[in-house]
Amino acid sequence: MPLASIPSPSQGVWNLGPLPIRAYALCIVLGVIVAVWIGERRWRARGGAPGAITDLAVWAVPFGLVGGRLYHVITDWQLYFGSEAPNQPIDTLFIWKGGLGIWGAIALGGLGVWIACRRRGISFSAIADTLAPAIAVAQAIGRWGNYFNQELFGGPTTLPWGLEIEPGRPGTVPGADTYHPTFLYESLWNLALAGILVLVGRRFALRHGRLFALYVAGYTLGRFWIEGLRVDPAHHVLGLRLNQWTAVVIFLLAIAYFWFARNKAGEEPLGTDAGEPGGADGGSDAADSPKDGSAGPGATGEAIASPEQGGNRR
Repeated sequence: MPLASIPSPSQGVWNLGPLPIRAYALCIVLGVIVAVWIGERRWRARGGAPGAITDLAVWAVPFGLVGGRLYHVITDWQLYFGSEAPNQPIDTLFIWKGGLGIWGAIALGGLGVWIACRRRGISFSAIADTLAPAIAVAQAIGRWGNYFNQELFGGPTTLPWGLEIEPGRPGTVPGADTYHPTFLYESLWNLALAGILVLVGRRFALRHGRLFALYVAGYTLGRFWIEGLRVDPAHHVLGLRLNQWTAVVIFLLAIAYFWFARNKAGEEPLGTDAGEPGGADGGSDAADSPKDGSAGPGATGEAIASPEQGGNRR
């Protein structure tokens, strides 16, 4: 045992009478709440109507949960189907036991948001750019569910921030006491990414989905190396884990979109008839503008709940 280490929680489930309270689910719920809160402030600063992000979340959350679970089940089908599967097929429905793929969650969650945007007459790309830092923060919070479940950790390490894992869990090595806390690495990476997105958005006033493309590229870049540290069972292709290949493909697609959308212009409808920034609330949130002080398409909406404004999983 190293001189210093991070202890794992003794339990991840608390029983409130007959009702089990699972830390994994709480982390996901807290992440969603924080993302909606940040998204609402950023949307209002951009000129959108208050409450729009909350309404979109009603579509995004269920779609995202279904998508995340589908990705997990499809890529780890052997855990639920077959004569030697450790789980029953019915367990595919029990998302509170863990097993959500971020790739599927964002894909189907995005579909849900797109449907809702179409119904409300809101630009999907404007919503995506607004929510990009908020999603990164939500992922940072949600990753702590893996900590409580003692899952998806990295290889053995003697570093002072090594994570203590109970012997016998999938991926543990006989004789090793501490492992790379990949949940923590990804959580910190996502928080840093959120901050970078806000700074870049303020400086360059990125629109038409380009800020969201940077979020995707930034997340997949970090995910690639963090995924390489993990030791949980996974499918491998040409020496890399399946999720690493997924990260590579999505990274390239995000960079390609960022480049080809560089000349996009035109209005991005915010779904409100209000003629002044801030929509119905009169623009109470501080608006951002390019660093050179010029007015432009980025003059509003890249702030992320700053103090002066009041403010996994696979």
